Amino acid sequence: MVKPTILRLPKTRIHSFRPIASRDARILVLGSMPGEASLRRKQYYAHPQNQFWTFMEALFDIRRASPYQERVRALKARRVALWDVLQSCVRKGSLDASIGAEVANDFAAFFRAHRAITHVFFNGAKAEACYRRHVGPQAGATLRYARLPSTSPAHAALSRARKLAAWRAILDAEKRP
Repeated sequence: MVKPTILRLPKTRIHSFRPIASRDARILVLGSMPGEASLRRKQYYAHPQNQFWTFMEALFDIRRASPYQERVRALKARRVALWDVLQSCVRKGSLDASIGAEVANDFAAFFRAHRAITHVFFNGAKAEACYRRHVGPQAGATLRYARLPSTSPAHAALSRARKLAAWRAILDAEKRP
């Protein structure tokens, strides 16, 4: 019997985007690494089934159908910053479980440049795990940290309503000093 040949596609090194952040940002939302749709479009959370922009619409009235640059400006106006924990990694596809050979972003420099940040929210477990592994609390020892359920379409363990309820923590953080 002849064994079939299995074609294994190589994983490729991918790179995240620059942060979206105003100097006076108070809240930082961290993902792990943009998925393929986001990388193609060069936009955070570009996959049409990702719920991030849906949640921003519900929380901050930032219209998800608005052009990307308008949404970015609206987030900055609300003093919300976006970034990814990883500067680069090796991954095939979009799943966080496929991430390897991780290189973290420079959070020490980011927090020096954005001293008003008081809260860091992780968009899912992988973002939190990568941050704790590569960055740790020394980058922002006085910050408040919280993990939120992933907005990724791959994370279907919770309903949209339950995820959104958890994401309302950002509104609470916005009101706190």
